[in-house]
Amino acid sequence: MQTLKRPIGVFDSGIGGLSVVKEIQRVLPGEGLVYFGDTAHLPYGTKSKETIVRFSREIVRFLLKFRVKAIVVACHTASSFSLTALRKEFDLPIIGVVRPGAEEALRMTHSGRIGILGTRSTIQSGSYLREIKRLNPRAKVFSQSCPLFVPLVEEGHLEDDIATRVAEEYLRPFKRLHVDTVVLGCTHYPLLKRVIGKALGKGVCLIDSSHETAEQVKRLLEKDHLISLNGHASQRCRFYVSDEPSRFSKVGGAFLRDRIRAVQKVSL
Repeated sequence: MQTLKRPIGVFDSGIGGLSVVKEIQRVLPGEGLVYFGDTAHLPYGTKSKETIVRFSREIVRFLLKFRVKAIVVACHTASSFSLTALRKEFDLPIIGVVRPGAEEALRMTHSGRIGILGTRSTIQSGSYLREIKRLNPRAKVFSQSCPLFVPLVEEGHLEDDIATRVAEEYLRPFKRLHVDTVVLGCTHYPLLKRVIGKALGKGVCLIDSSHETAEQVKRLLEKDHLISLNGHASQRCRFYVSDEPSRFSKVGGAFLRDRIRAVQKVSL
């Protein structure tokens, strides 16, 4: 198989990474994709760094069976903890979601006051703080862990009173701190964009790193002359999970806004 015709591998702790898949399909419609959701171990946000790195290595080895030409770590927690280890161990391009989100936040902020929403592990890792400070030491970065957001999305509470009350509670500190840009530091969070935006109020820019990550993948493939122009990605995406394929298919449709017809369960 010619390298440019090989698929792109994408993985996440569960379903949220489908938001990245959707954006890759939009900006790179000729690419095939292989997606792995580690639904047996969801959520990653409550696990140790060592465990997350181990899971990530196993998933990359699985994706390499499909001769992928690049891998996207679509999980913010896995990007925060395992990206460096993966890049040292595996000889292919591996893209995370933290740096693209940090770069876009700095492009969009006017005041330099940036808020980060994420899982406990992502926030505790300090990955966004380090990346933003590396790019602009003068930026002011404020972080807030949101452990209930992922279960809300998984259970379909996207715009109801429950989601609204939880969002208002989590985001109250950001309103006091007058942030003007907020990074949605988990691939589940874009589905809560409306309630998050409402809780923050007008004038706050929400950064969805899924789009920026897809654009980075495109730039990388263009640079290495690896873009495929054949076919349509939405018709050539294979889905694998470590548990509950029927649930993945049902809930995942909300991310892609399309029916997921075939999901295969595999053991790593």
